Amino acid sequence: MPSCLRIREAVPGDAERLAQWACAMARETEHLELEPATVLAGVAQGIADGTKARYFVATDEVVLAGDEVLGRPVGMLMLTREWSDWRCGHWWWIQSVYVAPEHRRHGVFRALYEHVATQARAAADVIGLRLYVERDNADAQRTYAALGMDDAGYRIFEATLRAR
Repeated sequence: MPSCLRIREAVPGDAERLAQWACAMARETEHLELEPATVLAGVAQGIADGTKARYFVATDEVVLAGDEVLGRPVGMLMLTREWSDWRCGHWWWIQSVYVAPEHRRHGVFRALYEHVATQARAAADVIGLRLYVERDNADAQRTYAALGMDDAGYRIFEATLRAR
């Protein structure tokens, strides 16, 4: 049975899986062990409040006999917005990207990215897409470059004001 990828907005029932994936991504890319309950609360709030974040889920769908569709989540990304006074518009930041290991290198991130890019192009107040990547994550950097993204030349500094 052939399958196809479909991208949809996350719903509250996705929160637990997305939180697990966010923890896995932090472990894989930054060697961080996050507090699962905190991540779950953050994901749930992001799904519930579109001003905080928007989550998208890639599902691998198979049409069964009788036109029944079976879809299983295989990847995710989160979008946040940043206002640019220089350009009088929003940057959409792609964050919390995760593709289940057995689905990597099969176009899942490309499908998520293209879905978001199409929405961004259709929104009059969006000037572009941005993301940050670990400086040693060469595979991800090659993937982003293959999609037409360029290194913007910035370094990120932070001051953690409150640990959760």
